[in-house]
Amino acid sequence: MKEMSSDINNSLIPAKNKQMKMFVKIAVSLILMGFAYRLYFSTYVQIPPVIVVFDGGHRSSPPSLEEANLTLSGEIPAIDTRADDSMLGSLNCDIFTGKWVQDLTGPRYTNNTCETIEHHQNCMKNGRPDSGYFYWRWKPRDCNLPIFDSKTFLNFMRNKSMAFIGDSISRNHVQSLLCILSQVEKPVEVYHDEGYRTRRWFFDSHKFTLSVIWSPFLTESKIFEDNDGHASSAVRVHLDKPDPEWVHEFHTFDYIEIAVGKWFLKTAIYFENNEIIGCHNCKKAHVPELGFYYAYRKALHTTLDFIVKSEHKVYTLLRTTTPDHFENGEWNTGGYCNRTAPFIEGEVELRDIDMVMRGVELEEFNKAVRVMGRSRNGPILKLFDTTHLSLLRPDGHPGPYRAFHPDSIDGEVQNDCLHWCLPGPIDSWNDLLMNMLLKGS
Repeated sequence: MKEMSSDINNSLIPAKNKQMKMFVKIAVSLILMGFAYRLYFSTYVQIPPVIVVFDGGHRSSPPSLEEANLTLSGEIPAIDTRADDSMLGSLNCDIFTGKWVQDLTGPRYTNNTCETIEHHQNCMKNGRPDSGYFYWRWKPRDCNLPIFDSKTFLNFMRNKSMAFIGDSISRNHVQSLLCILSQVEKPVEVYHDEGYRTRRWFFDSHKFTLSVIWSPFLTESKIFEDNDGHASSAVRVHLDKPDPEWVHEFHTFDYIEIAVGKWFLKTAIYFENNEIIGCHNCKKAHVPELGFYYAYRKALHTTLDFIVKSEHKVYTLLRTTTPDHFENGEWNTGGYCNRTAPFIEGEVELRDIDMVMRGVELEEFNKAVRVMGRSRNGPILKLFDTTHLSLLRPDGHPGPYRAFHPDSIDGEVQNDCLHWCLPGPIDSWNDLLMNMLLKGS
């Protein structure tokens, strides 16, 4: 009886209402088809979680390299480049105190979209199988840190010159910066030395010159070793003479970042006033052992003293030491780094050597600041304190993938647990860099 009653009621619905229902069904179908079409042909692909920040040690699995590469096209997401206050974050915030947080955006470039990645840092091309180290960004504890914006940076640097002065970590950093900037404008290389350690690029549309200058002691030195780090003699370092390699061009720079470190651990003979005053680990009769920390302090003092007393006023960033992550040995004794996720706070401590170097850097920085006083017309000197945030990223190094597909190489493969994969954690240094430069302006 209920089924019959229902049939009778349906037969009494006016034809107009039936037509209206049919029209609504067709409209809804068309909307759903349009939405599905939009999703299917969209150029944006949402990446599933890579590594979840852990509470109790839980981490989800990273995507395969093929899955991660879904977002690695040559297209760059549109970014609002207006230089408003949002580009700066908080002016009173310590941007170097914070943590690494998950960021599913992925890398800002790849080995296919950047032509300036050195072979030893080209981890993707060299066959590193995991991709989780792409998906993290540095987040200050007390404020927002905007992502580096190439257009804003290039506009800020219009008609200016910037140089990175130091060792291979400085070269690593400038290559990261070049890769990000090249997604907006391709630079032209206008100079390189014989070993491609000192190089210069020019961004013609913005008349911006970017240089990296090889000066691993910042002061004048003579080095006797090959490209693999094997020395035929002790390094000779003049601790009281700024290196002519950068001094001769100093007057042309508007901004510089200076940084050295690990080269001071090498066997070296030290000079002042052109006379031998001591050495580090040279084991020579009648040559006193001074230790690397004496030389590091003296070299930084000589360099900063030259900068703050120069008539040429330049904006200077002193970048702090970069810790390595070799485990169970050093670079030449079988040390390796095979971690695939960042450390969490409290999980690792700075090694004694790095603590000594960082302490020297802070002391010499503060001395230089006192020498400058409060002059508004003098140079600007800032501390670019990347030590702690770098300590937390053991997963970002090439390791054995400094070599092309190391699994196919017969014999021992050297690991690199000091430099950074490109793309990799060092890209976040540029977020910090732009923040400091715009604030300092």
